[in-house]
Amino acid sequence: MEHSPRRAFLRRAGALSLGFVPFFVRGAEPARPPLKAKPDPYADAVFVDGEPPLPAEGSFTFAVLPDTQFYSEKYPETFLAQTTWIVENRVSYRIAATFHLGDITNQNTVPQWENARRALRVLMDAGMPLCLTTGNHDHGPKGNGADRSTLFTDFFPVAELSRAPHWAGNYDREPKRAENTFHRLNVAGRRFLVLCLEFAPRRDVLRWADEVVAAHADLEVILLTHVLVYHDDTRYDWRKFGKKQDWNPHVYGLAQPDDDVNDGEEIWQQLISRHENFLLTLNGHVVEDGLGRLVTSTAKGRRVPQLLVNFQMKPNGGDGWLRLIEMRKDGTMRTFDYSPTRKQTNASPQNQFTIPWA
Repeated sequence: MEHSPRRAFLRRAGALSLGFVPFFVRGAEPARPPLKAKPDPYADAVFVDGEPPLPAEGSFTFAVLPDTQFYSEKYPETFLAQTTWIVENRVSYRIAATFHLGDITNQNTVPQWENARRALRVLMDAGMPLCLTTGNHDHGPKGNGADRSTLFTDFFPVAELSRAPHWAGNYDREPKRAENTFHRLNVAGRRFLVLCLEFAPRRDVLRWADEVVAAHADLEVILLTHVLVYHDDTRYDWRKFGKKQDWNPHVYGLAQPDDDVNDGEEIWQQLISRHENFLLTLNGHVVEDGLGRLVTSTAKGRRVPQLLVNFQMKPNGGDGWLRLIEMRKDGTMRTFDYSPTRKQTNASPQNQFTIPWA
């Protein structure tokens, strides 16, 4: 029987005497290093199936949406699931308002803003108060933060936002832009001023914000801005830490040419610490575990809680996690992190905790 050239080659090489050896095997090929296991994004999680407990009698809730950038880019149905859940549970959880902490989109493009608007319109159409901030990914070409150009006001114009009953005004030198706004909320006998500041607020924006807070000394102030607290429970502080803290506003292109940006410590010194009516600050932006908190006292002793919350590093762009802050009658705030897509609450000490009201 005549053998094929390939079979003859194998016989001469001795392969057939050892049994079948695949033709592609080469003993000289170097071994590949083992793949490094990715860190478990839920290593510290304590999952509880179902929704968080309903607020106590006389309490109410603020819903917080941090860094929805990947939902707007790749998972728009998750963004819709979040806002739909908020509307459907507005009565049972007594949700007084929804706060967005910036990075609404990932690349500041029309399709991503369309996805974001579709999700956030669920809240607006339901007549629920919505307070928005911008993040670095909402500015510059492809969301690179190179400059302050943004499509935010194109998709959320002042003419539309200002029709909401809670709207109270915007940055006086940019009356047609909505990156810097303030809002009044009356909830359960309490009166709040919600101040929304752009990513890395400029010096004159802080001047305006300082005047707004001073003019509302009888209201409790909640500050929303994209950058303030770092993941190690400190504030962003360029002068003290420089590039040791990743993604400080001072490293972005929009800081040029005259470094007209302010980080967390600068916002504290030039705005928050000057007043005795700040109740709470909220920011996103930071990854690692995406969580942080500290309490700092003003010169007169008012203790101001400052919270970082960000879920973008979780699977599927964030797994749908949002934060609920229950404002209780006993003078405390209680946080609950819930995902309407996973239908779970994360009860770890980093996600569920109690802090006193200022």
